[in-house]
Amino acid sequence: MSSNMLAKTVYPEPEDDVFYPDTDGKPMAESDFQRNPLIYCVEALKERFRADPDIYVSGNLLIYYEKGNPFKSVAPDVFVIFGVSGHDRSSYKIWEEGESPDVVIEIISESTWKKDQNNVSLYRKLGVREYFMFDPLDRHLDPVLQGYRLDRIGRYQQIHVGKLPDDILRADSIGLGLELRVESGRLRLYDPELREYLLDYSEERQTRLWERARAENENRRAETEKRRAESEKRRAEKAEEKIRQLRARLRALGH
Repeated sequence: MSSNMLAKTVYPEPEDDVFYPDTDGKPMAESDFQRNPLIYCVEALKERFRADPDIYVSGNLLIYYEKGNPFKSVAPDVFVIFGVSGHDRSSYKIWEEGESPDVVIEIISESTWKKDQNNVSLYRKLGVREYFMFDPLDRHLDPVLQGYRLDRIGRYQQIHVGKLPDDILRADSIGLGLELRVESGRLRLYDPELREYLLDYSEERQTRLWERARAENENRRAETEKRRAESEKRRAEKAEEKIRQLRARLRALGH
């Protein structure tokens, strides 16, 4: 799947060797309100695309977009790139990989909300097909979930954010084949075909443990029922044998 709906940017060759840092020295998130949805989205999307080696899911990773200029970088909270290897990286250089992010999700905070809104023009220039922003504290975005999608001529069009019962916000991600939902202030990823929410690693592990425990309980119940049935069968066979013996004695006595 190609990530670019715009022509590829031609980057100038560097004159000298350039060092591209692996970190910008900034914390991953300011608080749990930003960190929790960030971790959930990255882990849930990694689990979602785990079987495909050519989908890269990451977050809070430096993406360099101008060859020879280490100051031209951005570190999206969450991003997905189709058509590149899913192996781990210390940073991502667009001119080396040949693909820009397909989908970006930013969890805005007090210090990043202006930058995240201003990044609309940068992500459009980079050919990011879909760009979503989520305001976990409901202070800067109305509604708290917003998104943009590239049209055929490379312009961003705002993605419709609908409202489901119980005040659940939803926005479609065509690139991911999922819905982004905000339920009770919590950002979740929803699979409309399976009609279920994506789980992060800890939720997936808890679900597997629960399913394993349920399967073990069902096996124990089945084994108990099997032993009970076998015991009932043996009792019935013994009872029938006693009746046969009693009838044989009665016949021997002439009754």
